[in-house]
Amino acid sequence: MAKLQMSLKARALKYLSAREHSRMELARKLSRHAQEGDDVEALLDALEAAKFLSETRFSESLVHRRASRFGNQRILSELQMHGIDADALSEIKSDLAGSEAARAAEVWRRKFGVPPADATERARQMRFLQQRGFSQAAIRAALRSGPDTEE
Repeated sequence: MAKLQMSLKARALKYLSAREHSRMELARKLSRHAQEGDDVEALLDALEAAKFLSETRFSESLVHRRASRFGNQRILSELQMHGIDADALSEIKSDLAGSEAARAAEVWRRKFGVPPADATERARQMRFLQQRGFSQAAIRAALRSGPDTEE
C-alpha cells in the first residue's frame, strides 16, 4: 500500500509542534519535500501571519535551551547561523551580558568544582570554558569565584 504524502503545510506544522524553528531552518527542511507547484516562501509568510512561526519566540527558545551550558559568543553565533537579524542579536546580547559570569561559574562548578592546582590545569579549565563560548572576563571571574561561592 502506498504511503500518503503529507502536505507541505502539515509537515511545517508538525515541525513547529515539536519545537520552535527559525524561518531559514524551516525553509530548508520544507524545501526538501516541496513539489513542483509548492511555494515555500508563501507558506512561511502565511505561518508568520498566523503567528505559528516567530523569530522572537525561536530566539527566546534557543537562548533558554543554551544559556545554562554555553557563553554569549556561542549562543549569538548559533542565532546568527539561523538567520536572526542584527537588531535582535544586539538586544539578546545586552540581555545575556549581565548573567554570563554567573553562568560561566556554574558551568565551571559542574565540570570541575575544585580550583586548578597548577598552570597546566588552569589552562585546561580556561580552554574548556572558552570552547563553550564564554568571554575572557567571564572565565576569569568563574575561576576566581572558587567552589564555595553560591550566587
